[in-house]
Amino acid sequence: MSDDWLYGGAPRGQGGDRPDQVRPDSSDPDATRPVPRSANPDETRVMPTVPRPGGSSAPPPPPSARSPRPTPPPPSRPTPPGGSSSGPGRTFGRFRRPRLKLRYLWLIVVLWLVYLVAVPFFAWSKADKIDAFPSGHRPADQPGTNYLLVGSDSRAGLSAAQRKKLHTGDASGQRTDTIVVIHTGSGPTLTMSIPRDSLVPIPGHGTTKINAAFAYGGPKLLIQTIEQDTGIHIDHYVEIGLGGFVNIVDSVGGITICPSHTMNDKLANLHVKKGCQHAGGTVALAYARSRHADPKLGDIARGGQQREVMKAVGHKALSPWTVLNPFRYWNLWTSATDNLTVDKDMSAVAMGHFGWAMTHSKLTCPVPISNLAVTWDPTRSKQMFHDIITDHTAAIGKGLCTTSGLPHS
Repeated sequence: MSDDWLYGGAPRGQGGDRPDQVRPDSSDPDATRPVPRSANPDETRVMPTVPRPGGSSAPPPPPSARSPRPTPPPPSRPTPPGGSSSGPGRTFGRFRRPRLKLRYLWLIVVLWLVYLVAVPFFAWSKADKIDAFPSGHRPADQPGTNYLLVGSDSRAGLSAAQRKKLHTGDASGQRTDTIVVIHTGSGPTLTMSIPRDSLVPIPGHGTTKINAAFAYGGPKLLIQTIEQDTGIHIDHYVEIGLGGFVNIVDSVGGITICPSHTMNDKLANLHVKKGCQHAGGTVALAYARSRHADPKLGDIARGGQQREVMKAVGHKALSPWTVLNPFRYWNLWTSATDNLTVDKDMSAVAMGHFGWAMTHSKLTCPVPISNLAVTWDPTRSKQMFHDIITDHTAAIGKGLCTTSGLPHS
């Protein structure tokens, strides 16, 4: 069967004997045109295009002139919920914020550390510094460090209303209700109170109560008396007045006291019940000064109350809350230094060691005494003094360090 009909031409025999001689019928525009055959049957040919009616007659561009296939863009990072991209090469806004917050946190930490260091040095510049040590012969330097803490009952700086509130009276001059030696060294820290009614020799004044030394000659004569009678070298001197004591207790938010019995002392304006309870500055001062509330020990008991108050103040002062609360930290340092008198060689670092020693004393007791007349025990007191001088406080046992100073109490 002839295929001339496929090309729109006449069947074989009517328009030619071979297919390549078939001529398409020009009257049929839709007729299929035959592809001219080449001598090389494997050669690829480009089919000519037939323009459609109304279409463009421009021939297609050669393969070399065609635009290269566009490269697909890289997949974009997913946009996090609630956030948006900040552009190529940038992180999302939500990932930048934690980094900025961390930077601000470090800045706050640095500023806080600066504050913690600056406040003590600023406050320390306001403290009163005096030449507290006597001239002439003194015991040689000894191992460890010995602080002398004096609680002065001087009314200087107190108004009439404050004197009435604190029940200080109107006594003139200066006396001391509290005399404490604190020793730090290689062994346990020792807080040794010296009863103010202790009968001792005072240079130039004979044998009398030791607090008279402070009244006669202030810090120098008191230090000279203690060094002469004990052989202990005093390294630093710390004195605090009545008003200063109240301010320090109040600056740490008060303390906890634990009297072993109900105490009523009209002279000290103290009225507390037995058991642990909160005490503000005024009550704590009355508790530390009371000498008539204990029917057995009288003035001897006051030393124990003073050591209890000192330790409680030290614990509150060194608590984490004091460091974290900027107002409490400021009030503690400023109230302490505004009401403190120290020797001129005392530094802020040494004062910090003093506060640490008050809080971490393993041994707290008075000078060993023989009787309620407050006569120092000639044997036991000398042994305690020797252990302090040689920095051998580990040897101080219960026989030397008792609650009242009396043997086996």
